Amino acid sequence: MKKWESSFKTSLWETIKLLMSKKNYENLLSFSLEDLLLFVKKGDYVLERNEAKRARRSSSSASNSHSVKRRCHDTSQLLPSEMVEHLRKSIGSDGQMVHVEKIGARKGSYVEIPNELSDKSKSALKSIGINKLYSHQAESILASLSGKNVVVATMTSSGKSVCYNLPVLEALSHNLSSCALYLFPTKALAQDQLRALLTLTNGFDCGINIGVYDGDTSQKERTWLRENARLLITNPDMLHMAILPLHRQFSRILSNLSFVVIDEAHAYKGAFGCHTALILRRLRRLCSHVYGSDPSFVFCTATSSNPREHCMELANLSTLELIEKDGSPSSEKFFVLWNPVLPLRTELDKSEFGIDGRNASDKSLSPISEVSHLFAEMVQHGLRCIAFCKSRKLCELVLCYTREILEEVAPHHVNSICAYRAGYVSEDRRRIESEFFGGKLCGIAATNALELGIDVGHIDVTLHLGFPGSIASLWQQAGRSGRRERSSLAVYVAFEGPLDQYFMKFPQKLFCGPIECCHIDAQNQQVLEQHLVCAALEHPLSLLYDEKYFGSGLSKAINALKNRGYLTSNPLNDSLSKIWSYMGHEKRPSRSISIRAIEAERYIVIDKQLNETLEEIEESRAFFQVYEGAVYLHQGRTYLVKDLDFSRKIAYCEKAVMDYYTKTRDYTDIHIVGGKIAYPARVSKDQLPKTTAQANPCSVTTTWFGFRRIRRGSNQVLDTVDLSLPRYSYESQAVWISVPQSLKIIVEKKYSFRAGLHAACHAVLHVVPLYMRCNLSDLAPECPNPYDSRFFPERILLYDQHPGGTGVSKQIQPYFTELLHSALELLTCCHCSSDTGCPNCVQNLACQEYNELINKDAAIIIIKGVLDAEKTYFEGHPDSTPSC
Repeated sequence: MKKWESSFKTSLWETIKLLMSKKNYENLLSFSLEDLLLFVKKGDYVLERNEAKRARRSSSSASNSHSVKRRCHDTSQLLPSEMVEHLRKSIGSDGQMVHVEKIGARKGSYVEIPNELSDKSKSALKSIGINKLYSHQAESILASLSGKNVVVATMTSSGKSVCYNLPVLEALSHNLSSCALYLFPTKALAQDQLRALLTLTNGFDCGINIGVYDGDTSQKERTWLRENARLLITNPDMLHMAILPLHRQFSRILSNLSFVVIDEAHAYKGAFGCHTALILRRLRRLCSHVYGSDPSFVFCTATSSNPREHCMELANLSTLELIEKDGSPSSEKFFVLWNPVLPLRTELDKSEFGIDGRNASDKSLSPISEVSHLFAEMVQHGLRCIAFCKSRKLCELVLCYTREILEEVAPHHVNSICAYRAGYVSEDRRRIESEFFGGKLCGIAATNALELGIDVGHIDVTLHLGFPGSIASLWQQAGRSGRRERSSLAVYVAFEGPLDQYFMKFPQKLFCGPIECCHIDAQNQQVLEQHLVCAALEHPLSLLYDEKYFGSGLSKAINALKNRGYLTSNPLNDSLSKIWSYMGHEKRPSRSISIRAIEAERYIVIDKQLNETLEEIEESRAFFQVYEGAVYLHQGRTYLVKDLDFSRKIAYCEKAVMDYYTKTRDYTDIHIVGGKIAYPARVSKDQLPKTTAQANPCSVTTTWFGFRRIRRGSNQVLDTVDLSLPRYSYESQAVWISVPQSLKIIVEKKYSFRAGLHAACHAVLHVVPLYMRCNLSDLAPECPNPYDSRFFPERILLYDQHPGGTGVSKQIQPYFTELLHSALELLTCCHCSSDTGCPNCVQNLACQEYNELINKDAAIIIIKGVLDAEKTYFEGHPDSTPSC
């Protein structure tokens, strides 16, 4: 029956297309059902369809939904504005261009260089071609020079680095002892800023020793920098691991610290932001208690809804001046929404390719094909372009397919594009950055590794393959184009998932919707305790003097650490005057705290023939890409994995030309440890609403059990191969509540129970920020794999996404009944008409299953049923609640 339905839909859609082309109808609404029936009755459609089929068979490979006949062979230069019309008439002639948002140019607001700046500063600015400042730059510089803490929240490419470089260099040139500390979230940004600083400091006569102190810095350089540097560029990881624990070696810098600069502050959110907030508190505490310094802070951040509040919480500041009126000029930008999805695409298509590229493997998946054609168009018409992709594999596929297109239409450009993503060795990434900046490369397929502000020169166009996870990220990526006052173009290419299709249907939700907030919870008890151990080693703790840095949870945390054997004090002193010293077994406890949940274990991919390292892959990702028999992609070239050495964690591969690709067969399970029964316990009347929800340790395990070889073009499964690979597992924490079996029976009379659970988990996740400060990236909902037919637990579950957990799940357990009520209100008050909901209710921007298999109505029934079951249980047990 399903095959018949699929065939019928395909035939119907082909007939409609033929009618539209033959009668020149503009769209699906231009003709009636009567027109369609008359066309079929006349019999002409049979001949037309046969001719169409023959035409498709004779085209190049027939696998690409936009075949060779639609490719542009012209290589004339085009402006971004001209490209929009060119695309509409060429590869977009099937109506893929569903919306064009024209964002007007903005005139710059210029001011004279303030007289408060010295002649040296003015001369340095003129040496890099700056004779006037943008208004926000002048405002920020003057605020910093007056001793204020400042956050600059203006658009991408608005010259924010001048806002902190000028006051810092001015202060360091006046006081030859003063020092500054720059923090960047990535090594690449640190190197980028070093180049810019060295250019700027050429205009200063006084010697200001500047250097980068990170994991790539040699021991000899580290010693020199500790003894001589006045401006130290580093990252939160090094501050946590190497500077604060060894602060005596940095006493000269910390004693004279005048400025702390934190760029790309929006990157510090969620668990990483929480850790960084505690690291900055440790820094400020040492400066005050040990070295008598009180540095001013300068933050720079991309546009968000709460830049001032976020940065104040990040560094525990009581005052902060917000500079957000952008004085920089902005060129005209065209933002195109491009929807390759056909209206009557069959269910068979979905099952083969998935949605949002989860099974992305071949160019017959329309969005990948479309973005590859767009990429080729930009390059061949002289527009410098970044194609942002959601995953490493998509990056490689887009590069591969774009090169195939360029090979035919503009072969001289084939080697002018490449991929840029995490995993490449640092030397390769620096080379790609340099070649792109220098103009040798004119296009890059990149993950969000290029989202942050590394200077790669002028960009004309950004392409976005699928929604990147947040509106803020989309604008951050799109902001990479249009620098230096030239017009620009952004094209968002949608996948078939409900979230992408929602934005295609309602463009103003994207262009007029609010930018997300950045959230951190510096009072997270688990993270606080980890950093208090480090702080106690650096300098003994005091309740009297340290509560202003670590908050009201300090006393509770100290007692917990004392009981676990980490802290000791003089028993004769009273609690307030006690000094708590570190007595743990670890010499450097900071080494055991991963502030980004970065994996130390990695697999190295080696070209067996050249004996060269191609990539390093995190252990959790490795078996999705490399296993014996896997087709592995690197810079658009295909390799066959020949051998996998588990003991040495090395994958050996050889270049090969194959007419198939491979895809793993895998599943991920969340196993709750010791959480099968809720035991009643006495509670007081003033406690939170009763709940049977539990917070438990859990293990998150991914199992790979095989792979498929699939022919390119036809997507025919050639064979299925069994695999025996080590599982990847990590310990975390989860909060969950059971769904009664009786409720499952009710739901399945009309809906998919798993789709309802999936939607319910999303809805509960969405209301968590109403009850506690956290970033939604801290938590993940349990999402069923739509292609996994195994048993799925009957529960609503959220878990900490980071190995070891962050404590968020445990904190929300007491609020779970309230969360369910709020989630139900969210669903019933949302007036979206689709059974898959919308981003305001059940669609989650970061869903691991791309919002597939989701049902809003089923979720409403499930949440109502769980609340009713809770009420019934506690009416029968009025004096009890579950222990956890």
